[in-house]
Amino acid sequence: MTNLPIHFSREVAQARAEGRAIVALESTIITHGMPWPQNLETARRVEDEVRAHGAVPATIAVLDGRLHAGLEAGELEKLAQAKGVMKVSRGDIAACMAGGHVGATTVAATMIAANLAGIAVFATGGIGGVHRGAETSFDISADLHELAQTPVTVVAAGAKAILDLPKTLEVLETLGVPVIAVGQDEFPAFWSRASGLKAPLRLDRAEAIAGAHRMRAALGLRGGQLVANPIPPEAEIPRAEIVPVIEQALAEAAARKIAAKEVTPFLLQRIFELTSGRSLAANIALVLNNARLGAAIARALASPPL
Repeated sequence: MTNLPIHFSREVAQARAEGRAIVALESTIITHGMPWPQNLETARRVEDEVRAHGAVPATIAVLDGRLHAGLEAGELEKLAQAKGVMKVSRGDIAACMAGGHVGATTVAATMIAANLAGIAVFATGGIGGVHRGAETSFDISADLHELAQTPVTVVAAGAKAILDLPKTLEVLETLGVPVIAVGQDEFPAFWSRASGLKAPLRLDRAEAIAGAHRMRAALGLRGGQLVANPIPPEAEIPRAEIVPVIEQALAEAAARKIAAKEVTPFLLQRIFELTSGRSLAANIALVLNNARLGAAIARALASPPL
């Protein structure tokens, strides 16, 4: 680990030395997912939620070319206000670091960093997946292939609802990624608990999810797990209400020829506007919920198996 271009915050370094539970957190949600100052407030709340549930948060980011696992308070605030931050995934994280840039990590890049840092659990909002119209655009997130090759358990409220969810589940199945719903049989759809799609697996206890993670390692299976944790009922935007909003935002993106990495930020901002901010409130609630479950899974993994 000493030869890797990775820096640990004081809190994370101490937790690693003591064998304590650690939960990785992404940084794209800070730089590209929410406006200032709500992005900083949310980042702090998520970190505090992890701590309150017995684990240590490790927010992942690239600062001046150096990969960080855990950010000090000043670094987190600086990142939340930074302009022109690169949104990095598997394909460009190395170039970002080599060029001395500032980069916010997507799900894929956060998984890579977490694995390098020896962190087995990562809590986020929603993963990327197969975009609408991918049969002609071939726009499929690197998150899916990362889940198939990097041994990190990812806790999310499903895939982002702006995506083609049936095709996303099909690709995950093809890649052999376990998709585990928590507390329900249906695959959640980010802002909504319902998607109309059955989840391949269901496990309701953090200990059971940790056990499945351990068993994959024992079997020599590559890749991680997607834990689909539905948004709390009181915070959700029901599917019948959010679907027309998503369709309108997608139509506007197509009319403006917005593509590639610009699609998701545009759609999230437009949906925020069309829901009068409710989508952001739901987003914050589901991330906090995932942080709680992520901490519980990390604690179970840090404890000796029964």
